[in-house]
Amino acid sequence: MSLPSNHKPGEYDLIQGCISQNRQMQEQLYQRYSPKMYAVCLRYAASADDAKDLLQEGFIKIFKNLSKYRGDGSFEGWIRKIFVNTCIEHFRKKANLYNVSEVQEITVEDKEWTVLDRLAEQDIINMIHDLSPGYRTVFNMHVIEGYSHKEIAEILGINEGTSKSQLARAKVVLQKMVENRLNKTSNIT
Repeated sequence: MSLPSNHKPGEYDLIQGCISQNRQMQEQLYQRYSPKMYAVCLRYAASADDAKDLLQEGFIKIFKNLSKYRGDGSFEGWIRKIFVNTCIEHFRKKANLYNVSEVQEITVEDKEWTVLDRLAEQDIINMIHDLSPGYRTVFNMHVIEGYSHKEIAEILGINEGTSKSQLARAKVVLQKMVENRLNKTSNIT
């Protein structure tokens, strides 16, 4: 494996050390990427304990499959994709999304978000975490990870209309959460 020039200094040695089962290198890899990957896990998980389990599961997959990394794209992007897929697999095992008809989908309004910039990032993450598992997963996959509705439908085994509906409903619920949070904040001040 030869890494392209877009890789961080020492990354090749770190990867090779991990492939060689060097515990120090594995610890370095974990320390370097675990905070960001834990944040990914938290976005999909129902609890912090679930996120920790997903983090562990994701790193097990990283270490098992590290020799398959070909150097295409960024190493962190490769790791992130494994974590997102791990979270999605976990979600698929635990929850079912019910397919909805296009008529049901049309009844959900998609409102503009103009107040989000007034909230702290952690507030937004907490609100996303409070969504139902189906809404949270589709929202994360589409808004955060950039999957299309067609890709979401294929990955989760649902139709595109369900993906669109879940996203629209998630936005409505989040909008209400934002409005409630802002109303509470303005009543305090």
